[in-house]
Amino acid sequence: MGGFFGAVSKRDCVTDVFFGVDYHSHLGTRRGGMAAYDEEIGLQREIHNIENSPFRTKFEGITEEMKGCSCIGCISDNDPQPLLMRSRLGTFAICTIGAVNNAKELVENYLSDGGHFSAMTGGRINSTELVAALIGTKKSFVEGIKFVQDIVVGSMSILILKEGGELIVSRDKLGRIPVLVGKDDEGYCVTFESFAYDKLGYSFEKELGPGEIVSITSDKLEILSEAQKEMKICAFLWTYYGYPTSTYEGVNVEAMRCRNGAIMAETDKKNGIAQNLDYVAGVPDSGTPHAIGYANVSNADFARPFIKYTPTWPRSFMPSSQNERNRVAKMKLVPVHELIENKKLLFVDDSIVRGTQLRETVDFLYENGADEVHIRSACPPIMYSCKYLNFSRSTSEMELIARQTIMELEGEEGFKYIEEYIDGETERGKAMRKAICEKLHFSSLEYQSLDGVIKSIGLPACKVCTYCWNGKE
Repeated sequence: MGGFFGAVSKRDCVTDVFFGVDYHSHLGTRRGGMAAYDEEIGLQREIHNIENSPFRTKFEGITEEMKGCSCIGCISDNDPQPLLMRSRLGTFAICTIGAVNNAKELVENYLSDGGHFSAMTGGRINSTELVAALIGTKKSFVEGIKFVQDIVVGSMSILILKEGGELIVSRDKLGRIPVLVGKDDEGYCVTFESFAYDKLGYSFEKELGPGEIVSITSDKLEILSEAQKEMKICAFLWTYYGYPTSTYEGVNVEAMRCRNGAIMAETDKKNGIAQNLDYVAGVPDSGTPHAIGYANVSNADFARPFIKYTPTWPRSFMPSSQNERNRVAKMKLVPVHELIENKKLLFVDDSIVRGTQLRETVDFLYENGADEVHIRSACPPIMYSCKYLNFSRSTSEMELIARQTIMELEGEEGFKYIEEYIDGETERGKAMRKAICEKLHFSSLEYQSLDGVIKSIGLPACKVCTYCWNGKE
């Protein structure tokens, strides 16, 4: 995944961008970068590896090294960026968020006239460099960005800092992620997370629509290309990776999660499932608001039977090695014995992907004396790896525990009935849930329904992307 923040102002805005980018640290753990433009110095750029140290630590002192009234920065879970590019359109810095699934074809079809790209590990192309090169084949940034939006298979939101200080910003064609603009008395900022501009003293100015392109200077915001009507914003923004204090398309993340948990509790009540609980808890941190919503409707109190020790490991998806992440996840769990021993517990997790860490968490609870551990997933079973945004570490769909279980139950034939497996009311759905319970040692397992997720978000279903659950584009 990733996130970006940019600003253009009558004052030096490097500090704003430093803090604005830092507010996106939950979206990526591999690279952080900033670029600024100053009339005397020109374009400046700095990139650091943040796998073993957070953005703020690596970029400490940047406000003394870099200056400018225009600045952009990003957190990236993939490619090093922002990049400084020289093209027929001039020199510029560029950040991107998204995924390019047809990079090889794009190079062969549009950039095979003797040009070359710097190779990354395994010979992979930096998608930001590819996007910049494709933009540079056209006569203007607007034409180039539209060209990219039309030919990229995946998604691509773009933030450009031109030599001269102007920002050009585009939300991806179907608006799968948000791009918002804030304003203060001296200029504007651009951000993925809405709370970032608010904390830095900007007020809401505009949320870009799908495919919309704007130009921003310290004096004005100009629409260069109007938004399209069709939108497919990612539902997982609210369920998992969006920050709780952010609002996208008018829907706050924390409020959605509480509604989502309440809907799950109402469903369990209706079906008479897991009604004699001692406590309801969230798998921290993103499962917690879902659990609060569940507890508010259920007959059990909300509690925290274990606490995550985070001073030395503040981010749950660090480090990059799966084995190390699993070990760190276990080391971080510190039990509250009074809330575990001889208790019937229900935990709500934001999602169940592989199930590895969740099984270790459940075993940890049993080791500390729990009588029952029921699990609720705040979203439907994940059946497909996202091909639009790089927020999943899955390299194969067979890493997904729902798909693994279907294969064990029916073989490949079972993949013809994914919609039945998603639905907990069908025989196939019940069989999959029972098998996962046995495998991961849960007392019971239920998933939020697709309708429940859509209801808790509150947007029309046609405007929300649910590909990872039902495979529908």
